[in-house]
Amino acid sequence: MNTLLRSIVSGWVLSVLFAALPLNAHAQPAAKTAPAKAAAKLPIKLIVLVPESYDFGDDEKAETKLWLFDELMDAKGTRREFTTQPLDVGKKYFYKLKMLYEPNNYTKITRRLRYGNMEPGKTYTIDLTKENPKLKDDIEVRWVPTPKAVVDIMLKLAKTKKGDVVYDLGCGDGIIVIAAVKEFGAGRGVGVDIKPKLIEEAKAAAKKAGVADKVEFRIGDVLKKVDDIEKADVVALYMGEDINLRLKPILRKRMKIGARVVSHRFKMGDDWPPEKTVKHKHTDGDSYFVHLWTIGPKDKAAAAKTPTNGKE
Repeated sequence: MNTLLRSIVSGWVLSVLFAALPLNAHAQPAAKTAPAKAAAKLPIKLIVLVPESYDFGDDEKAETKLWLFDELMDAKGTRREFTTQPLDVGKKYFYKLKMLYEPNNYTKITRRLRYGNMEPGKTYTIDLTKENPKLKDDIEVRWVPTPKAVVDIMLKLAKTKKGDVVYDLGCGDGIIVIAAVKEFGAGRGVGVDIKPKLIEEAKAAAKKAGVADKVEFRIGDVLKKVDDIEKADVVALYMGEDINLRLKPILRKRMKIGARVVSHRFKMGDDWPPEKTVKHKHTDGDSYFVHLWTIGPKDKAAAAKTPTNGKE
């Protein structure tokens, strides 16, 4: 049964639909001989912490969005306070939260959380700045083409050679694995992308380049469905720091010693700095950075201590 609640944010009032549902909907009834008493009522206060979205500049800041039971809230900022209308003391309530934020200008992350056993009269702080281990984030990455000059730098920096197996996670139109096979002599190329249309474009490009028999393009989530990454000699990335951080323990744990990882623009966090970075001044006037890591014994040891988010 939906309940209309009132939300107070920074001292001003928002009328919102919270739809709070009592977990203990069947309360113990009073004895028939006792006179009925009015149930005590108190509000619940929620303090929700959310990450800050990317600032596009020119007054185009993407404000992090927050929903309570599918109701989009009007609050802004990284700390958002909501106070419900008075609820029955003695009953317990739950809420469902959904958040959408943009850590950069082409990555969107949706995060969900369900929390129960809330009691009227109490304050609860909910931290949505960290991923919920039970409800994994949904990540959408807008495809941005990699300039051919940057592709060549990535493959050269990775020392791509004859016979290598090259994987491109988030392959887009397939330009990296096609170049690896056709121009650098790689024995096999594998591209993975979650968008079927891009996979079809990559297959068509491979056929046109005459390397369709040496490359494979798959539809899939790079955090979950790369079961044979152990075969890779080179892994290429260009998807955003958030995904790199999630991939880091997977790559360090499952790639073989001596395998190389190259990433256009994005790094892997402070605890795994790149061994080399190349800066390229492109003809469009922008500067491009390519980072290199080589898997070593220390990476294996570090990965053994870190849980992975991907499929084992």
